[in-house]
Amino acid sequence: MERIPILQMGEFLLVTIQVDMHDRLAMTLQDDLTNRISQTNANGVLIDISALDIVDSFIGRILGNIAKMSQVMDAETVVVGMQPAVAITLVELGLSLTGIRTALNVEKGMALLQATAGKSANAQVTATKWDVEDDAED
Repeated sequence: MERIPILQMGEFLLVTIQVDMHDRLAMTLQDDLTNRISQTNANGVLIDISALDIVDSFIGRILGNIAKMSQVMDAETVVVGMQPAVAITLVELGLSLTGIRTALNVEKGMALLQATAGKSANAQVTATKWDVEDDAED
């Protein structure tokens, strides 16, 4: 069975789609990716679709589902490398890709994930600090 590789880069997962996506492969990617987020406690997922010339409504929905599932599992999703024709098609199909952040390339996508992870870490430190101070007052 054909699978799309999922690489771990520190606290992030990197998915580079280099083959034409068909429905079954998209479903397999969704399952594999959610499992890897769970196994690795990844804070972010970067999906590179620069090799895709076509994204139909089903693949667009799967990307949206991946983002929503990742968010529920406390991981941000960034899609990079979208071709102009793909962007036009997605808009014409009325797909909003809710929950997916986009960037032009992998470098900008990683910077976006790192910035998001930094804010998340600061929020956790603040929450932890508040909890400790709250306990001290009791």
